[in-house]
Amino acid sequence: MRRRLFNLAVVALAVVGLDQVLKALAQHLLAAGPVPVIPGFFDLVLVYNRGAAFGSFTWLPRANWVFLGVTLVAVGVALWLALGPSGRRAGVRVSLGLIVGGALGNMIDRLRLGQVVDFVYLYLGSWHWPAFNLADAAITVGGVYLAWMMIRGKA
Repeated sequence: MRRRLFNLAVVALAVVGLDQVLKALAQHLLAAGPVPVIPGFFDLVLVYNRGAAFGSFTWLPRANWVFLGVTLVAVGVALWLALGPSGRRAGVRVSLGLIVGGALGNMIDRLRLGQVVDFVYLYLGSWHWPAFNLADAAITVGGVYLAWMMIRGKA
């Protein structure tokens, strides 16, 4: 049991640490404006997001408190899964660690700033993906990996 939680915690803490460092760098280096990385496809930008994914639910009263509550529930569910039969598999613990780390990384922003720092902006022609951050990417990758393992009967 300890090993399961340790593995999840190592991944989650690595995600939180890297996420917070990258967000601090983004706030410092991108305050003057966007930086094209791959012109026509990928820019680094500084965006503050008060909502959830893609800026959704900004209309929700006390949205930050709702998001904090959802984060705590998600972390609790991840811990419960890690301690259950599925948690015996290393891939499940890694995917849960990514999800927990991403959720905590964004939660830290909400508690510290009242909003989340986003800085990765992808676009192609008239198609634009909303800005996101490492925490968002970790949640997405962890969720997709977990779903893939479940579909294959490996979780």
